[in-house]
Formats: sequence, C-alpha cells, structure tokens
Amino acid sequence: MEEFQSLIEYAKKRIRIADHMLIMTYPLVKDPKILLSVMDNVFLSLSSSINSIVTYERLFKRIPVSNDNFDSRFAVFRSKIVDRYKINKEYITLIQEVNSILKEHKKSPVEFSRQNKFVICSENYRLKTIGVPDLKKTIIKTKLFISEIERLVSKNAGIFK
Repeated sequence: MEEFQSLIEYAKKRIRIADHMLIMTYPLVKDPKILLSVMDNVFLSLSSSINSIVTYERLFKRIPVSNDNFDSRFAVFRSKIVDRYKINKEYITLIQEVNSILKEHKKSPVEFSRQNKFVICSENYRLKTIGVPDLKKTIIKTKLFISEIERLVSKNAGIFK
C-alpha cells in the first residue's frame, strides 16, 4: 500500500472515531470536553486527507516538495490542487474553521462548559463555542471531503499494485 493510500485510510479511521465519540460516547458521559476531542479527531482526519492528496501529487511529480507541516501542505493544497481538481471551496473554509478553533483552544486562558457546549474564551474575551449540532454538520462535511479525496487518489491506485 502506498503512503497516500494509508493516509486516506487513517483519515477514514479518525472520522469514524470522531463520529462514534459524538454519537455514542458523548450522550453517555455528558462531558463537553469530549466535544473538543471530537474536533481534534476531525482535524486529524482533514489533515490526513490533505496529506494524502499532496503525497499523491508529489508521487506523480505534479507539485514540488515542500515542508512537511500542516500549514505548508494546506497552502499547496489550496493553491495548486483545489483548482486542478475543482474541489469545492467550502472545504477550505471548513478546514480553516476547524484549525482556528484548535489554535484558539491552545492559546486560550479560559475554557468552560455551559449548556452542553464547550466554550473557548480568548485573551480579549471573544467566545467560540463547540456544540453537538455544529459538530454533526462538520463531521458530515468532513466525510464528504474524505470521499472526494479518496475518489481522486484512487484513480491511479491500480498502478501501484
């Protein structure tokens, strides 16, 4: 199995974990901190999908080799791959939103739970909330994104068998 294939499999595994945590675990435990963990798994899934298609494009020498961090891969994805494959621009917004929530969580001085939501408070007291309905929509969009990326990278997957 090529690296881009294992990356897409990892992305599918992570989104299944996020979905299970939201649908099965959260209703039992009722701890809003689980919502943050769901968001983290969604991000890992999105990141792995981007890594998969960037690795796929590098394998066919369509894009140059760049740094192996998320920001550089996302920049390559946004500038080169989205237009080439006509990927919906809503996915870029989704990825940026999930990434910004996780970055704000790392920088936030205050976090708390209120009314079954996880609230992240920034230094200037801007609030960002993570709730179940929002996460369900995010997971659905992420699943669609993964299936689109899988469709794109599986076109030539038979070459590597």
